[in-house]
Amino acid sequence: MTATITKPNVKKTAIKETLLTPRFYTTDFDAIAKMDISSQEEELKAMIVEMKNDYNRNHFVRDEDFEKNWDHVDGETRAAFIDFLERSCTSEFSGFILFKELSRQLKDRHPMLAEIFHLMARDEARHAGFINKAMSDFNISLDLGYLTKHRVYTFFKPEWIIYAVYLSEKIGYWRYILMYRHLEKNPQYKFYPLFKKFEHWCQDESRHGDIFNALLRSQTSMWQGWKAKLWSRFFLLSVFATHTLTVHERADFYASVGLDAQQYDRDVTRNTNNTAAKAFPVILDTEHPEFFPRLEKCSDYNLQLSNIEQNSPNKIIKFFRQLPLQIAIFWNLLCLFLIKPIETEKLRGVAR
Repeated sequence: MTATITKPNVKKTAIKETLLTPRFYTTDFDAIAKMDISSQEEELKAMIVEMKNDYNRNHFVRDEDFEKNWDHVDGETRAAFIDFLERSCTSEFSGFILFKELSRQLKDRHPMLAEIFHLMARDEARHAGFINKAMSDFNISLDLGYLTKHRVYTFFKPEWIIYAVYLSEKIGYWRYILMYRHLEKNPQYKFYPLFKKFEHWCQDESRHGDIFNALLRSQTSMWQGWKAKLWSRFFLLSVFATHTLTVHERADFYASVGLDAQQYDRDVTRNTNNTAAKAFPVILDTEHPEFFPRLEKCSDYNLQLSNIEQNSPNKIIKFFRQLPLQIAIFWNLLCLFLIKPIETEKLRGVAR
């Protein structure tokens, strides 16, 4: 006789909005439709073939390992894991929304790009749905329909979208693969079967990043000249700062899977920075003695800001308590931005 597990009603919710919550983006679709991608056309065609093969079509399936009661995952571990799932699901779903709209807008004007974005939207929807189903095991799920209609959409120019999504996908790859490798070596921390999906999951992230790498390299203005170097530094620093603040804010979750938040953040950042040398004209000097200490100071200040936000009901007092911390974060980020970057065009072709 097979036991049937009865789960409580699942509560639908919208994610709590904070500075670090993944954003939803829109862009200038007409400008993207007019992009000349001829220099990378063969590579993009090869990626379409690879994505049509859909090697992961049967990977995101809930097997018997999921058919259990997860009430034993409780306390801080449960809360931290749910927060990890919420933000991950929101990030994947925001990618789906962007790629789906790009595919729809470009269908009649740039069929090849439309097909690429359609295939990427398929992957992102698969990821978001799988994570949301995992959340239901903990009696909660994101109301994705509500998110679609009520989230504020941030406008990014096409080149900003390309820089940002490239880095988002590549940092996603390193986040998933490093955690997967750690848990393979330390299976005692693998408290939920979602973790075993990360190896194939990160392959999708890397493939998407490669597509945006090709789009970036197809636009000479995005990797030649002083403007391209400044934008590269800006987006690298923005993504790494956000990652550091998020990881340290979720230190309890990383501890629950046996990872040191500080070391994990540094490893992800270094690897993503090195990978970006394939696409960007410059990368950041992550080995500079001030690089991680200043990033981690920003994290400390951010945690203090969160504490003030939660414990200071008076808006005026809150403002004056938070202002010095906000200035300190800005100052440290400015100092990091001014660190001499590493030129990468001479490194082109070096394996990474």
